[in-house]
Amino acid sequence: SDGLDDWEKAADSWEELDKSEEEPAAAAPAAAGGPVALAEKAPAANKAAAAAAAAAAEESEEEEDEHESDEDEESEEESESGSESDEEDTSSEEETSSDDDSSEYSEDSEDARERRIEEAREKRLARLAAAREKADKSVLRSPICCILGHVDVGKTKILDNIRRTNVQDGEAGGITQQIGATFVPADAIEKRTQPLRGSRQFDMKLPGLLVIDTPGHESFTNLRARGSGLCDVAVLIVDLMHGLEQQTIESINMLKMRKTPFIIAVNKCDRLYNWKSVPDSPIRDAFKRQKEHVMKEFEDRSSQVFLQLNEQGLNVSLYWKNPDPRKFVNVVPTSAITGEGIPDLLQLMVKLTQSMMQDRLTLLNETQCTVLEVKTMEGLGTTVDVVLVNGTLREGDRIVVCGLGGPIVTRVKSLKTPQVMKEMRVKGALVEHKEVKAAIGVKIVAPNLESAVAGTSLFVVGPEDDEEELKETVMEDMADIFSKVDKSGEGVCVQASTLGSLEALLSFLDSDDVKIAVSGINIGPVHKRDVLRANVMNEKGYKKFAVILAFDVPVSREARDMAAEYNVKIFTADIIYHLFDQFTAYMKQIKSQEQEAARLDAVFPCILQIIPTCVFNKKDPIVVGVEVVEGIAKVGTPLCVPTKEGIDLGRIASLELNHKSVDTAHAGQSVAMKIEPENAMEQSRMYGRHFDHNDQLVSRISRESINALKAHFADEMGKDDWRLVVKLKKVFGVQ
Repeated sequence: SDGLDDWEKAADSWEELDKSEEEPAAAAPAAAGGPVALAEKAPAANKAAAAAAAAAAEESEEEEDEHESDEDEESEEESESGSESDEEDTSSEEETSSDDDSSEYSEDSEDARERRIEEAREKRLARLAAAREKADKSVLRSPICCILGHVDVGKTKILDNIRRTNVQDGEAGGITQQIGATFVPADAIEKRTQPLRGSRQFDMKLPGLLVIDTPGHESFTNLRARGSGLCDVAVLIVDLMHGLEQQTIESINMLKMRKTPFIIAVNKCDRLYNWKSVPDSPIRDAFKRQKEHVMKEFEDRSSQVFLQLNEQGLNVSLYWKNPDPRKFVNVVPTSAITGEGIPDLLQLMVKLTQSMMQDRLTLLNETQCTVLEVKTMEGLGTTVDVVLVNGTLREGDRIVVCGLGGPIVTRVKSLKTPQVMKEMRVKGALVEHKEVKAAIGVKIVAPNLESAVAGTSLFVVGPEDDEEELKETVMEDMADIFSKVDKSGEGVCVQASTLGSLEALLSFLDSDDVKIAVSGINIGPVHKRDVLRANVMNEKGYKKFAVILAFDVPVSREARDMAAEYNVKIFTADIIYHLFDQFTAYMKQIKSQEQEAARLDAVFPCILQIIPTCVFNKKDPIVVGVEVVEGIAKVGTPLCVPTKEGIDLGRIASLELNHKSVDTAHAGQSVAMKIEPENAMEQSRMYGRHFDHNDQLVSRISRESINALKAHFADEMGKDDWRLVVKLKKVFGVQ
C-alpha cells in the first residue's frame, strides 16, 4: 500500500481530463465544475446562453420573484383542492387574481409560451452554474457507485460483504431483480480499511458511499443504463475463472460511452487451488500467505483476463503497481465470500473519488434527483424510490415527475429511508425524515404517483421555477416505453411488479432474436380484466398471442379459472429468464402444432429423376430409387408427372437414405422412395405403362400450398427453393 498515497498528488479531476481531450481550446471555468452533470441537463448551445442569462436573471429577479411566488401560491391552493391537472382552470383564476402580465400569459400564442419556457430553462441552468461557482469545494457529497458485471460473477455478494447482510439469498435465483441503493457510512469504511492502513490515519473527506446494485443480465440494460447514468464511479466485476463474458463487454462499452471512471474487481480469488484464506484481510497480505503454485495460477489466470481487457481497449494494472491512475484502470483482486481484497476496494474507491473528482462531488444546493423504482406498498399507497444526487428534499415539497399519461405534479407527504447499511429493496422498518440531504436513496410517499415512470428525473418546484418548463423538461426523459406496444393490437399481454421489470421485459421482447409483439401492458397482479384483454387475441384468431407474461406478480384465483375457461395461457415466473424460456418453449410448441396442421397443405417444391436400375415395385405402392434434381423432397409431398398430362401418383409415404429412414431429401441426394396412392385412380398408375424413367416426377403445388409454405415454413426454404416455386407456378398455371 506504499504507492497509494501518491494519488492525492496526482490529477485534479477526471472531468478536467475528459474536457481537455474533447475541446482543448475551450477553457470554461464555469462548466469545469462538472460538465457531465450539466451536459445531461442541457444541450451544449444552452451553456453559453445560460451564462448570458445569469446576468439578466439577476436584474429581473425581484419582479420575477413576486410574480412567480404569486402564481405559486395559487397553484398550491389549487392542488390542495384536488384538481391539479386542470390547467385551464389555473389560467382563468390567474386572469382574475393576478396582474395584466398573467392574463397575457394565458392568452399568449404557442410561440410566446415556448419562448417563456426557454427563458425559464435558461434561468434554471444559469442558477445551476451559479450554484456550482458558489459551492464550498471542501464539502463533498457521497459518490454514487455502481456495480456492473455478468450474471453470477458475485456483484451482490461483494455488496453483501461490504454491508454484512444477505440480500442475495432473499433474491429469486440469487439474481438482482430491482435497483437497490445502499449507503455505506464513513465510519464503516474506516473500520473495514483498518487492517490495510495499519496505524496510519485515513484522511476521509467523504460522508460515505452510496452503492447502487444494478442487475447484470442483458435484459436489464434499461435498469443498468439507468444506474450508470447516475453513477460517479463504477466497479466492474470480472470472474477470475471465466474471464470476460458478453455482459462484461457490454458494461465496458457503456462505461466508455458515458465516460464513467471505474475500478475492476477480479473476483473469486478463493477459487484458486489450495488458497489459504483469512477473512477480510487486505489482498497483498493474503498473497504473501499463499504457496508459490497458487500465485503462479493467479498470475496465469489474471494475465489471461488482462489480455482480454486489453482487447477491449483498456490499459489495466494491479492497483499497487499502477504508474498513472488516469491512463491505467486499477484492478483489485477480491474474494466476495471471504472478504479478502474488499478493504482495498473500499479504500481505492474513496481515495480516487475524493482526490480526483472533487469538483463533481461538491455538494450543491440545487436539487438533482432520479426515480429508480415505482412501487405500491401496503399502508402507503404508491411510492417512488429515488436517488437524491444533489440538494435537499423536504416534506411538503412540490415535485414534478414524469408519468405514463403526462407530467405529474404532487406534494411530498413523507420521506423514508432504510436503516443505514440496509438496502432499499428489502422489506424492513423504514425511518421517517423531515428533510434529507444528498447523496442518498429515499422513498418518497406522495399522492397520484401511480403512473410515474422509473428512470426519469424528478424536479422540485422552487420559488423561482416555472412549473410549465419543468413539466416539459421532465417529459423529455420519458423513454419510448409505449412504442414497444403494438397499437394494431396483435401481441401478448405483459404484467410486471415494477416499471423497471416491465421495461426489461419489453426490451427483451423487442430484441432482434425474439421480436414478439406486445399488445397490452400493466403493472400489478393479474385480474379477470387482464384475462379478458388477452382473450381478444383468441377472438381475432391469433391463438398464439392469447398469452399473459406475468413477471413477479401474483395471479388471482378467479383470473386462473377464467384463463382456463377461455384458453388463455398465463406464464408466471419470478426470474425474467425463466419467463423467457417458458414462453419460447410455448412458441415452439405452437409453431410445431401449426406446422403439423399445415403439413398436408404446404407442398415443398421438388423435381425428381427416377434411377432406372432402382425400380423395386411398379404399382400400388410404387417403390423406386430417385435422385433429387432440385428442391426438397419431403414425406407427404403429392407427386405428379407433368410430361404425361400431369397424372397424379399419390403422396410420398417414406424416404430412405443409405438404408436409414429420413423425412427430407435435398437437391443432389439419391434416395429410395415409396409412393402411396390416395384413390382408385392413383392405385391404377403403373411404372412402365403410364410413365417411366424418362419422365421427371414433380411435386404438385397450388396457391393454397404456396401460402401455407410462406406462413409456416418460410425459414426452411432457401432462395433456390423459392425460384423453383416460381418455375413450377408456370408449369401448373398457378396465379
